[in-house]
Amino acid sequence: MLFQRRRARAGARARVVAERTVDRADERLPVSSAGTLLRKAFPEHWSFLLGEIALYGFVVLLLTGVWLTLFFEPSMTEVVYDGSYEPLLGLSMSEAYRSTVDIGFEVRGGLLIRQLHHWAALVFLSAIGVHLLRVFFTGAFRRPREANWLIGVTLFALALVEGFAGYSLPDDLLSGTGLRIAQGIMLSIPVVGTYVSTFVFGGEYPGEDIVPRLYPVHILLVPGLLLALVTLHLILVFHLKHTQWAGPGRTERNAVGKPMFPQFVTNSTGLFFMVFGVLTLLAAVAQINPIWAYGPYRPDVVSFGSQPDWYVGFLEGSLRLMPPFETTVWGHTVMWNVLVPAVLLPGALFAVLYAYPFFERWVTGDDEEHHLCDRPRDKPVRTGLGVGAVCFYGVLLLAGGNDILAHVFDVSINLLTWVFRVALVVLPPIALMVTKRVCLALRERERERLEEGVETGQLRQTLAGGYVEAREPLGPEERHVLRSRREPEPPAPTAPGGEGPRVERLRAALSEWYYGDRVYVEDAVPEESASPPGELER
Repeated sequence: MLFQRRRARAGARARVVAERTVDRADERLPVSSAGTLLRKAFPEHWSFLLGEIALYGFVVLLLTGVWLTLFFEPSMTEVVYDGSYEPLLGLSMSEAYRSTVDIGFEVRGGLLIRQLHHWAALVFLSAIGVHLLRVFFTGAFRRPREANWLIGVTLFALALVEGFAGYSLPDDLLSGTGLRIAQGIMLSIPVVGTYVSTFVFGGEYPGEDIVPRLYPVHILLVPGLLLALVTLHLILVFHLKHTQWAGPGRTERNAVGKPMFPQFVTNSTGLFFMVFGVLTLLAAVAQINPIWAYGPYRPDVVSFGSQPDWYVGFLEGSLRLMPPFETTVWGHTVMWNVLVPAVLLPGALFAVLYAYPFFERWVTGDDEEHHLCDRPRDKPVRTGLGVGAVCFYGVLLLAGGNDILAHVFDVSINLLTWVFRVALVVLPPIALMVTKRVCLALRERERERLEEGVETGQLRQTLAGGYVEAREPLGPEERHVLRSRREPEPPAPTAPGGEGPRVERLRAALSEWYYGDRVYVEDAVPEESASPPGELER
């Protein structure tokens, strides 16, 4: 009995101490709200993993980048190579190139880490790009997530800059060729182009300052901005309800899925190790960017078949497709063959990406909050625009390797260039129209299945002696998905007879084009609040 009383008093004192500790911590930190945060629901779908893959690629980049900074020398001072790689013995090169070669051949595990860093960069940019496509095609950029869309596009732009800066640091022949193209792009800017080039390169090209200047940009400035925007992006994801696919129990007012702890944390941790493992395997067995084979950069030498990494390949393609065209205005030469494809075109592409959520909201008049993902087929015009843009990008990417394609397939490079020029103009609108018709056909097929049921493969004889195929209704989950779509009505013209302000008439015309062809199904079902068994609702 005495032992039990002592144990009870000790337990009471421990509870009091714990309560006081939590109270004092809660005065300074959001301790009490942590429990709610840990129970936040995360819907499950494979497409939601794309953002996590990008995040974990970024983590691998940070870890490997910190390690590489211990051995890299950001200097363009000339030295003579006397290391262990015999083909380079006695050659003059920069310290940046020498230190990069030494990382691969002199530092234990250096080649693995360097290739891991490069593969992680490619996966990071690829995951961001595919994640943006997923957000676009499912309408996850709509209210209230416009800010997160803008952050995502900015992250993609910064990742392009970060990738190009890191790609240029080794000062090998391939990266030097890329820097030479970048300097030509700077010079194409009217009036101020020469000043921009002088500021970046510290004088006449190639100068001795470009690598020391790119280095802090690559390891401090852009990574800091990326880290800040990634943090802000994750905060907004936590603050807003996660998007989810339509289904029984899933509405615009809830989020149904697994709780953050322990299910989501466990799955996400496993995904991180899978990403890390796959990248490490690639770094071990798939050679990438062998700078020792290219040699140090020389301004008078260009290697055959020089190709940039895929994320800037579209710029290379646009430069190759643009016809030679320049004009002289007031003593200034405007090089349209460089300015248009390398400055104006990327600026226009990113301007469209930034503006699209607000453009669609203005055209459709849809100002409601959306937490359910659209199926691409349910938005034929948006899906067609996205597929057309992907085709436009794909043509530019292929055109960036037209010399390689001409060599491999033994065709004229001039003929191939003209084929790409025609495809760049013709293919995107064709892709838009074909995609739109395919989406409408899929919707029409679903309407028939909803009304008539699905085929069973069984025949039955009628009283008249004929045969008909037996059909059965769709399952409740599929019926719910097909009947849960609510299409807003397009804005009506401001005045009869086509009169009114030009802006409103333009909006009405665009809205009619956006909503012109629609396939109507049964009236939408009322929203259900009951979540599926085994899932958490928030």
